Amino acid sequence: MTLDTGALIGVERDDRRVLAHLKAALLDGRDVTVPAVVVAEAWRDGPRSARIARLLAACEVDVVDEPLARTAGEAVAAAGATTIDAIVMASAAKRSDAVLTSDPDDLTQLRLCFPGVRVPAIR
Repeated sequence: MTLDTGALIGVERDDRRVLAHLKAALLDGRDVTVPAVVVAEAWRDGPRSARIARLLAACEVDVVDEPLARTAGEAVAAAGATTIDAIVMASAAKRSDAVLTSDPDDLTQLRLCFPGVRVPAIR
């Protein structure tokens, strides 16, 4: 499972829906990945980020290398999406992950470029 910024903010805010998805993933033994740009977008330091820090300790943080950046850039051009959303989807596509997000509409337009990535709604 790949997390986007909304999922990290959900962890920070103790959103039970997000926490339930994460708990299920970890109990199932699934890897949880966070693209580094998502950390940058959500991190604000201080006590509010303490929950995010604990989560990151249990996750893989995916760096943006040149091949990932190129793939994301092509998706931005094709789908008119934001760079960070395109990086999240490109990162997830490398592993055929689902993306845990609080805003699936933003990522759904990118499924044309990354058809193997699932974007389930947080319920």
